[in-house]
Amino acid sequence: MQVLRTIFWVTAVILILLFILFNVGNSADLNVWPKVGEEPPVIVAGPMWAFALGFFLLGLAPMWLLKRAQGWRLKRRIASLENSLRAASAVAPITEATPALAPLPADAELDPNATPTVNEESHSPNVS
Repeated sequence: MQVLRTIFWVTAVILILLFILFNVGNSADLNVWPKVGEEPPVIVAGPMWAFALGFFLLGLAPMWLLKRAQGWRLKRRIASLENSLRAASAVAPITEATPALAPLPADAELDPNATPTVNEESHSPNVS
């Protein structure tokens, strides 16, 4: 896409330069304000290439400004969406609850004199 844009602008600049070169000596009269009633018309005399270049830039400026404004608006929207995504992911992480230990049956009694023994399979102390 960048190559096509470059080709377009190089072609446009070459055409404008060719137009200027072929019309360097030509002058033109520009009727700025047509004759209304009895007042004389406002006529500006000048080189044709200057008028052509001026009107080209006058037509290009609004579209260029519109493009820049749209890009600015889209960048702000993207930044807003990214910030809301960051805020949503910054919520405290959900921690898994540890399972509650099952209560001992009411009729079970612990032997206070029992000595803990180590089970050979699991190497954990067992009360016997």
